[in-house]
Amino acid sequence: MAQANLIRKLAVAVLVWAALVASAAAVDWTVFEGTARGFPVLRDAAGKKLADGDFAQWIDGSQLHARTRWEFGGGRSIEETAVFRQAPELIQDKYSLRELRAGKLFRRFEVDFTSATAAAEKQGERGVERWSEKVDVEPGRTFAGFGFTMAIKGLRSRLVAGEPIELKAVGFTPKPRVVSVEISYGGVDRIRMAQRDLAADRFVIHPKIPWLAALFVDVPDTRIWLTTPPAAGFLRWEGPLAEPGDPVIRVDLLPGTESGPAEPTKGK
Repeated sequence: MAQANLIRKLAVAVLVWAALVASAAAVDWTVFEGTARGFPVLRDAAGKKLADGDFAQWIDGSQLHARTRWEFGGGRSIEETAVFRQAPELIQDKYSLRELRAGKLFRRFEVDFTSATAAAEKQGERGVERWSEKVDVEPGRTFAGFGFTMAIKGLRSRLVAGEPIELKAVGFTPKPRVVSVEISYGGVDRIRMAQRDLAADRFVIHPKIPWLAALFVDVPDTRIWLTTPPAAGFLRWEGPLAEPGDPVIRVDLLPGTESGPAEPTKGK
């Protein structure tokens, strides 16, 4: 009898621990996103403008949709889309990125988080290569693309308090892959953008690549800046556009002729 009681207590303890871990890992979502529209600009790492952007966000039933279109000129364009659920926590349902060059499909990446599948298609020297993979998805802990901007909004208070948080990312090399990432808070920066100096909280997304794979694939960190003080909104994103080997680019919320590097605020 005593042994049976001990087993039951251990089982209850394990369930409570698992529930606490799951709760801590989830992206709490207390401020719901709604309809939004913006016209960001895509630049190279030095701040030179590469493309004009058109961002749209809307609610359809129980899902939040986000779409960004980039027009480079000369028949080159990129469209990135994402779909989320916002209750009771933030969960990404879909992601896609589609790039045209000279008006023809150059590459396409898609993730269906609900079916845990990902697909990629890319024009190569020998024609079009295609991949379709099952991916390890943990709802509420696995994101792609714009999903990380949303996740950081939900995790902001914990990150600013100094807690590093581990999530999973679906990326493309161009084959679909899942990698753990650690998100941390980098401090308060001042960013020169559109003839204004703006304060922003900097967050760093660091891919945790196994050492053997790191010998062959160099995956740069991604950095995201949110306006401060809250309410926190997106201000800037820097990192490879889609694949690890892509040039590092900068996405600014505000268009304009001026886009300076982020500078740490004095005393931070």
